Amino acid sequence: MTTKLVLPKWGMGIDEGTVARWLKGEGERVLEGEPIVEIETAKATQEVQSPASGTLVKIIVAQGETAPVNTEIAVIEEE
Repeated sequence: MTTKLVLPKWGMGIDEGTVARWLKGEGERVLEGEPIVEIETAKATQEVQSPASGTLVKIIVAQGETAPVNTEIAVIEEE
């Protein structure tokens, strides 16, 4: 089963975010609740936690790219 990692909406007026840094790479194991990526918005840089345990199988939004909130940015394959 796969789980989508989406760019969260942290507050009013936040419509997009930029991937500042991936903390895990494709093929790496992640644990639910573990920080997986840093997202920079107009107001702050925040870590996004993994919604599930498994393997990060695909990064959709690369480091330095900007995406709207609620956009799928990665895929985790659960065990």
